[in-house]
Amino acid sequence: MTEQNLGDKTIAILATEGVEQVELTEPRKALEDAGATVEVISLKPGAVQAMNHIDKGDMIPVDRTVEQVDAEGYDGLLLPGGVLNPDNLRQNEQASASSATSTTRASRSLRSAMRHGSWSKLTWCAA
Repeated sequence: MTEQNLGDKTIAILATEGVEQVELTEPRKALEDAGATVEVISLKPGAVQAMNHIDKGDMIPVDRTVEQVDAEGYDGLLLPGGVLNPDNLRQNEQASASSATSTTRASRSLRSAMRHGSWSKLTWCAA
């Protein structure tokens, strides 16, 4: 597997309460190891409760809310799964129609996945 340098890329991770911890932390680590700047975006400021299957995991700090971001500032979007994360995003108008998810190819994929419930373990949308 060839290593990639993502030093000039900024990736958003869209996560809410109930996100599966390993589906956020492992891809985040891989992105950061490849040099990307990674930001956790959520519906509310503070932190989100991650889950390890049905058990509570770590609290994941939120860098920005969906109201604070513009899709043009990101090169990619990571959508970690979990029991609650996809449902919380699908049900939130700001997450599905905000500037964070409105204009890029990644956002179109996000909206499609949110509408059709095609949330596999991990959906990666590259802008």
